Amino acid sequence: MSPFPETGRMPKSLPLTVRHRGVADYESTWRAMQAFTMARSADTADELWLLEHPPVFTQGRNGKPEHLHDPGNIPVIQVDRGGQVTYHGPGQLVAYTLLDLTRRRLGVQSLVRLLEQVVIDQLADYDVPAHRRNKAPGVYVDDRKIAALGLRVRKGCSFHGLSLNVNMDLEPFTRINPCGIRGLEVTRLADLGIDINLDTAASHFQQHFEALLNTTSHE
Repeated sequence: MSPFPETGRMPKSLPLTVRHRGVADYESTWRAMQAFTMARSADTADELWLLEHPPVFTQGRNGKPEHLHDPGNIPVIQVDRGGQVTYHGPGQLVAYTLLDLTRRRLGVQSLVRLLEQVVIDQLADYDVPAHRRNKAPGVYVDDRKIAALGLRVRKGCSFHGLSLNVNMDLEPFTRINPCGIRGLEVTRLADLGIDINLDTAASHFQQHFEALLNTTSHE
């Protein structure tokens, strides 16, 4: 059964611009997402940004300081997405979804489920079974988290998105309670025997994202 509710006919496919942004500073990228969202009009095409960040911890709007143990020399940035603390770094695919949810008739929770399903489908291509958890957004392999997500919505439009651990140093996750969950273990594709580079992972993510976005029934 589809994880997305059906309420009648799906609108025709809407334009999506995909930008591969390489290695990008976190704060300037965040500010660019904010500016894009505030400046967009009803005719602005949706965008998907695919990139990786230099090492950084980000703390969500309701993030609790006790979940950040020992950042060391890695910067900590307070941001406007939902969720608690997470880590971004080289070797992690970050996908930012700048979508007009109102135009797509897509609810926030459906976008969360869509993003989770994109990763679940992508990992299925690698013969890696993955799943979601109730009340703990993200994607998990067994009991270990491989993808985290956090969103913000303004003017009916989303920004921020999802991160997928491809082949990154996982040590910084030991300095936090990932996503505010004490004792949560994380994993990466490389530890699951999936030997692909970030560009390939980004291409696979894009294919699944576009397919699911264009075939999902809307709320």
